[in-house]
Amino acid sequence: MRMLVPPIVQRREIDRQLAAYFQNHRSSMFRGAISDLCRFYGLKQPRIQWFEYIDRGKTAGRTFEDGRSHLVHPENWKRCRVYNSERMWVQTVYHELGHYLLWCDAERKAEAFTLRMVRGLKRSLRTRCGSMAKDRRRRNRAQKPSSRYFRLSGRRPDCGSGDRQ
Repeated sequence: MRMLVPPIVQRREIDRQLAAYFQNHRSSMFRGAISDLCRFYGLKQPRIQWFEYIDRGKTAGRTFEDGRSHLVHPENWKRCRVYNSERMWVQTVYHELGHYLLWCDAERKAEAFTLRMVRGLKRSLRTRCGSMAKDRRRRNRAQKPSSRYFRLSGRRPDCGSGDRQ
């Protein structure tokens, strides 16, 4: 499935504004992020209502067919939630905006929209740290003999080819 998303520079700016709203709760940051995204797609802004919790705390957001979106406010997101990180809240906002943009086959396409919006935002940091961790794991694996073979075969690593003395 091909999906049109804003260019990486614009996505980084939208992401930065949503993260700033999560930290500072300044509504101008949130409105700016949503208006940038809606301007890219040529849509009017959804009517967003803030809640302390939705569906007894089970749901983080909900979008309706008439364009209304209910979201859990960041102040309430930070407390009394298992997943209370900024990244999870931003991805929830992307998910609900994906519902607003793409109506048919809503859940699958909203998840795809979230993944496309997040992809490549912090690639340089992720690539650098990820490649260093992979190199470290490869080196550790190369130094240790695989003990799985010996557990399955019943042989010990210090045994020879079966010669007895």
